[in-house]
Amino acid sequence: MHSHAHDVHDHGSHAGHAHPVLEPSVLGWAMVATLGLVVAEIFGGILGRSVALLNDAVHNLSDVPALGISYLAMRWAQRPADAEKTYGYHRAGILAAFTNATVLVLLSLWLGYEALERFRSPVAVVESWMIWTSLAALAVNGGITLALVRGGRDLNLRSILVHNFGDALSNIAIIVGAIIIHMTGLRWIDPLLGVAIGLLVLWSSIGILRQSSHILLEGRPQGMSVEDVARAVLTVPGVQEVHDVHIWSLGDAHNALSLHARIPDMHLDECERILADIQGKVADKFGIGHTTVQLERAGLPAQSGYVMPEPFKKVESV
Repeated sequence: MHSHAHDVHDHGSHAGHAHPVLEPSVLGWAMVATLGLVVAEIFGGILGRSVALLNDAVHNLSDVPALGISYLAMRWAQRPADAEKTYGYHRAGILAAFTNATVLVLLSLWLGYEALERFRSPVAVVESWMIWTSLAALAVNGGITLALVRGGRDLNLRSILVHNFGDALSNIAIIVGAIIIHMTGLRWIDPLLGVAIGLLVLWSSIGILRQSSHILLEGRPQGMSVEDVARAVLTVPGVQEVHDVHIWSLGDAHNALSLHARIPDMHLDECERILADIQGKVADKFGIGHTTVQLERAGLPAQSGYVMPEPFKKVESV
């Protein structure tokens, strides 16, 4: 019997893992609101002589390209697969999250440096400007955060959600800081808030950077092990050995699998049944919707094993 290479697809799977879908227009409105907020914070920061407000304005300004990239990514991700992008455009959102997070890491380092410079030469701030501008910023960022909560599982949207939630927290911190400055006259509280905002952005961005780069580097989906998948495939009647197993993610909730399975010499009808069983098993147990299986005759030597040099074999119970 010649070895059979079969590609088993669940064409409905790409749409099947439906978590709440957010309309791209929400991101468009968020961009407009954020631009208005940036202008207000720049005026407030200059008139109020507050480095924390100016840092927060730059922080919010970074939301604009982030929202723009995410908006385009959501549009691209909805496009079907074509001759150029045979897997579709699911990675567009992951690429957007990676780009946003990289920009935010660089920005947070710059914000921190600017705030540290202000420690050396503190400036008297106008507390009322800090308070009123931050209240307006809190309303805008809180509104955007609530609008984005629906798409919280999507990594691309989560990068925007985390950022806006951080913005809302920094607005609250600036309001509290302005009240303390007004009561005590301590000038160093303003640059201290600037450093804290920088650290907040850095901390949230590094997590998204690690997660998005893991997907871009074809990393194994979280909560899924190669060994568990191989053991599950071995429970399919007729499968005697599994090797050369690869699992990767096309994007959030779109996982793919390729493997070689050894089976006894049998009729093609029975091969098709085994293929369908393997597909059903990994789809039900692991949520893998795109499965490629190469069937090989049992007893032949394994040719490759990039991930699993030791093939998983079925142990017959005595």
